[in-house]
Amino acid sequence: MSTSTITETTQYLTFKLDEEIFALDVAKVREILEYTSITKVPQTPDFMRGVINLRGSVVPVIDLRLKFGMTSTEQTVNTCIIVTEVEMEGETILLGALADSVQEVNEMEPAQIEAAPHIGTKLNTNFIKGMGKQGNHFVMILDIDKVFSSDDLASISESGPGA
Repeated sequence: MSTSTITETTQYLTFKLDEEIFALDVAKVREILEYTSITKVPQTPDFMRGVINLRGSVVPVIDLRLKFGMTSTEQTVNTCIIVTEVEMEGETILLGALADSVQEVNEMEPAQIEAAPHIGTKLNTNFIKGMGKQGNHFVMILDIDKVFSSDDLASISESGPGA
């Protein structure tokens, strides 16, 4: 998705992974939970930390730091789980994303957002909607639907109930 498709002011939830600030469209965020115990599921990718029980529903929890090639998320007082809605093959699934800390909800106008960087042909940056400017810092705006490949999501959904 290019920034040309971002035509109106949008609210984004900003959060930190390591020292970097990322953002998600608030329309994709269901809720923010305090870190809770996560049940590990065998034979899942490293970035899948396990599942949590969210009011009777099984929700997979992903460590975005591992998915993005960083070190594993350490549990601190600020660590939280951002429950998001992800589109997979025409179906909406809930997915928890570990974050070091949640910052705030910011409005960004299209003029504040630049196109995602193109870093060669071998690196996939399709999951970055754009680079927002917040003061002197850049905020990587994620397209949560594209952060995970269909293979990633298939392996996650297969590990859920009924698998």
